[in-house]
This record gives sequence, C-alpha cells and structure tokens, in this order.
Amino acid sequence: MGRSHDRATQLLALPFGLLWTPWLGWPGLAVAASAFLVGGLWLSPDLDTRSLSTRRWGPLRVLWWPYRYLIRHRSILSHSPLLGTLLRLVYLALIAFAVLVAMLAVSGPSLDQAVNWLLKLWHDHTGLVVAGLVGVEASSWLHLLQDGDPMPRLSFKPLGWRTQHWKWLLPSAKKHARRGKARPERKGKRPQRR
Repeated sequence: MGRSHDRATQLLALPFGLLWTPWLGWPGLAVAASAFLVGGLWLSPDLDTRSLSTRRWGPLRVLWWPYRYLIRHRSILSHSPLLGTLLRLVYLALIAFAVLVAMLAVSGPSLDQAVNWLLKLWHDHTGLVVAGLVGVEASSWLHLLQDGDPMPRLSFKPLGWRTQHWKWLLPSAKKHARRGKARPERKGKRPQRR
C-alpha cells in the first residue's frame, strides 16, 4: 500500500543520510536524505499508476500522464532496479529541457550558459550529486523490496497497450488474421458491435 511505502521512506531517510556524513559532512546528510525522500515520495515507481506519489505533484501531475499511459504498472520499465529510476529521471530531464528551451526562446541565459552551469555543478560538487542520485535509487529499491518483487518478470507488454487500436499487434490476433478467421470471443463476454 502507498501509505506503508511512504512510512518506510520517511523512517529510513535520515539513517540513509547519516551513511554519507563521514565522507560529505552535513551537506551530504542533507542531500542524501532529501534525495531519498524525493525519490520515495515524488519519484516513486508507482508513478505508472494512480497513486499518492502522482497526487503529490498537484497540478503538475499532468506531466506524468504520458508516462502513465505508456508504461504498464509494475513492468520492467518502471519497477526494476536502475532502469526504472533512470527512465523516470530521463523523462523528467526531457521535460525540464523543454521548459528551459521555451524559457530561452522568450528571454534569459543562453543554452551554453545553462550547460556550463550543469558542468560546473558536477565538477564542484560531484560527491553531493552522486549522493543525490544514489538516494533516489535507494528509495526505489526500498519500494521494490516492499512490493516483494525487486526483479519484475519481463512480460510481453512492457508498455501500457491500453488502447483498442493496438490490438492487432498482439500475436494471437495476427495468428487468426493469417488463417482468415475472426478472433474467437471469450466465454461470458458479449460480442462487440461494429
């Protein structure tokens, strides 16, 4: 349940941050614990469905509609170690890049200045950036372990496939189409009107 995921994330954020204190001091504690909280509460693997983490985005939750539509719940693309977090971070980075380009088109610093700022951030604070990224991934691992399925099975449909228009791509539909037969109806279902 979402509340148990949230409770575990909130309880373990500070201990996770304390692990970074010997190397990075108090800034490491703050960054690692904050990243753990953000990863568990706002960048949860459950962004692929209606969830507490989706609602926390408030009006900005519309940004996650394409992600939720394309990614099937608990698929290997959302509920797998490293890949799931990487996909969510890349998705968010693409949205941020689109907003940045739109802002630059109106006015503001050039794209070169923004890239230089990111490179300077990485160069000057590499340890903190790594602590933040590991914090987001660690909270994802916590979520997957609580779900009891840290390595989801690769299913045929890693994407949502939630629309009727793509039904013809499924293997059973192709097999019946080659034979020139209509796809058999399931028992207990009404035939669809055309």
